[in-house]
Amino acid sequence: MTERRKALDVLAETPPSDGRAEIRGLGMPPELQERYGGSLAIPLRTDRPTVVANFVTTIDGIVALGGGELAGGGLISGFHEPDRFVMGLLRALADLVVVGAGTLRGSTEHRWIAEHVHPASRAAFAAWRAEMGLPPRPTTVIVTGSGDIPVDHRGLTDATVPVVIATTPTGAERIRRAGVADHVSIEPLDGEGPLTGADLVALGTRLGARLILTEGGPHLLGEVVGSDVLDELFLTMAPQIVGRGSPGRLGLVEGIALSPTEARWFELASLRRSADHLFMRYVA
Repeated sequence: MTERRKALDVLAETPPSDGRAEIRGLGMPPELQERYGGSLAIPLRTDRPTVVANFVTTIDGIVALGGGELAGGGLISGFHEPDRFVMGLLRALADLVVVGAGTLRGSTEHRWIAEHVHPASRAAFAAWRAEMGLPPRPTTVIVTGSGDIPVDHRGLTDATVPVVIATTPTGAERIRRAGVADHVSIEPLDGEGPLTGADLVALGTRLGARLILTEGGPHLLGEVVGSDVLDELFLTMAPQIVGRGSPGRLGLVEGIALSPTEARWFELASLRRSADHLFMRYVA
């Protein structure tokens, strides 16, 4: 699909305003603000780290077409350049960028930093993080229960990107035997079950994070939603329908099934458009 680099069209905008004292995103460089069609600021909680998620989905709710390279969002978005720009904005805001082991295995060279997905905005992203008093790059957090991850992945070997691997005691031992770079730290969690949303918040608190961004996969998002700690969802809808008939095709949230009385309801804070793609921001 043809890349489009004009400003996103703002169809609706109701910036979150809940009286929180601290807002992340102030001082946004003019070139980023012009491209986004306005400012992007996220209120920070005072009781725990704020948790936001960013996903791209088809019209029929599919976020991954299968395993391996089919798990990436690029195929879902049609490699739509504005989607990568918004992804970069959110990474530029984050203290931690969290991905599951399946997302890690679904790529070979990816690094979960803003300039990787939108290199044209590298300088503006760096200036924005400096203005906000943030380190040059967010910390990548890899979530794995088994510890079965490619330790030679580019996202784990670039010493300029801090990395934390959140895993079980068994997984931690497996990773130590495999060996990781010196800049990678291993955080064993209690128990052998999957990391929950509460675990993620506790980890973020220990790491001093104020804003956690999760990008996948849908099972990890399921744990976050199940623990009811998702504060905001940035969701890009790509104009395609793919169906669910093939094994491995995953929806936005996997692993939980909330009843109607337990459903998590969100408010639409903004709606943007680029060609036939819609960019939605929901707040809890």
